[in-house]
Amino acid sequence: MSTHINIADFGLASAPAAVPTSFPVSAASGLPAEDAIRALFNVPLPDIRELDAMKTRPVQAGMPGSYYFLDDAAFSPSGIKVPVTNPEPGWEAFSAGQAIPGQAFDVQAVRSDFPALAETVNGRPLIWLDNAATTQKPQAVIDRLAHFYAHENSNIHRAAHELAARATDAYEAARETVRRFVNARSANEIVFVRGATEGINLVAQSWGRQTLRPGDEILVTWLEHHANIVPWQQVAAQTGAVLKAVPVDEYGDVCLGEYEKLLGPKTRLVAFTQVSNALGTVTPAAELTRLAHACGAKVLIDGAQSVSHMRTDVLALGCDWFVFSGHKVFGPTGIGALYGREDLLNAADPWQGGGNMIQDVTFERTLYQNAPARFEAGTGNIADAVGLGAALEYVERIGIDNIARHEHDLLRYGTRLLSEIPGLRIIGQPAEKAGVLSFVLDGHDTVAIGGALNKEGIAVRAGHHCAQPILRRFGLEATVRPSLALYNTHADLDALAAAVWKLARARKFEL
Repeated sequence: MSTHINIADFGLASAPAAVPTSFPVSAASGLPAEDAIRALFNVPLPDIRELDAMKTRPVQAGMPGSYYFLDDAAFSPSGIKVPVTNPEPGWEAFSAGQAIPGQAFDVQAVRSDFPALAETVNGRPLIWLDNAATTQKPQAVIDRLAHFYAHENSNIHRAAHELAARATDAYEAARETVRRFVNARSANEIVFVRGATEGINLVAQSWGRQTLRPGDEILVTWLEHHANIVPWQQVAAQTGAVLKAVPVDEYGDVCLGEYEKLLGPKTRLVAFTQVSNALGTVTPAAELTRLAHACGAKVLIDGAQSVSHMRTDVLALGCDWFVFSGHKVFGPTGIGALYGREDLLNAADPWQGGGNMIQDVTFERTLYQNAPARFEAGTGNIADAVGLGAALEYVERIGIDNIARHEHDLLRYGTRLLSEIPGLRIIGQPAEKAGVLSFVLDGHDTVAIGGALNKEGIAVRAGHHCAQPILRRFGLEATVRPSLALYNTHADLDALAAAVWKLARARKFEL
């Protein structure tokens, strides 16, 4: 696979006029030697570690700046000279900012799929950087919902007529899509819920209330959204269990050593987020799960902030439950999914009673269905479940790995832009991060910053993000939180930085 050097990363608007035929590579990193590139571009370069981080970044359409492509020989041992090659058709067009034919990800094509991005706010084009709160919806999802209500609308299961059959097929096909998307073993392990919040409450009030005893311990982390704290506080109060929190270091990473100390024979459940909604921290989910299982605890992962940014594989993670919300992965609001191991779901008491979840009812007793019907009492959100399936299929067509690479580049670019603004402090610099650029700006109220950005057509979230414990870990009550999705661009981040620079300069002038 070819890689590239992005001239924009070196602060240049364009490439040198002459393209050399070769240059040496570095012994330390296997990349073109820093001195050689400096001589070529005649500018200071980033630290060699930044160049090393660029080594495996793939070519993406729609990225700014000019590029040199290097074949794999560029990453051979020290001292040899390698040719600068042009292996990709259409390189000349791409270096001018156009897409390379055949590339898997074209951000401008993606943007055209989202009608809301054509909106204007205060006379300016909408820049949607509030994706951690909710994502916009592609036309494919909007069309699928309209088609359901026009051609398939019916309650599901048990009816003998045609529309019921269509609706049932669509609903269960969506369940299979969710199963495939998270790599569950069986569609029986997928329960439709209102969202991640309801999924967590379902586990707390079914498995938790039935299983936990006085003195049992539940571990969460300081990174958690309130939705992964409050339900466990409630079930702890109901059962006599004890809730404990794993600390987070000054960078925003979970303190693994402290986590291991808190694990013990009384630990019955560990519940944690895969990606922090406030900081963007990517937790070592598989390792946290392995350590919990080693002491006999069950594990629930809150995937609300991870499913749109990275591949979800519940078997690889090894978790017992995984929850996410549809509206954070380009689907409708009011729908989400709970993955649970089939044996755990079938052994847990239902948390709601009603139609659809029963085998047989008399006045003396009720026999319940197995999962997933066991936890889907009443008429569910049928149309939006179908819409969720369409959203996940859309993500699959784009390619979650393509999305992750694009967003990683945006995160790196946005971090650099914001870091250059005087008085601005990015909150959270964890080892691995996804999707979020929380910050505070000296002398400015966060809500006021959000209002000022709105005047520029830029939508961000400003407040505590339903994650007060982690913000208080950093001595804060609120941050401004731009958050990224597959349709965001470098231009979006340029506009954000320009608007925040304006605020910073105005404050400096006032002082």
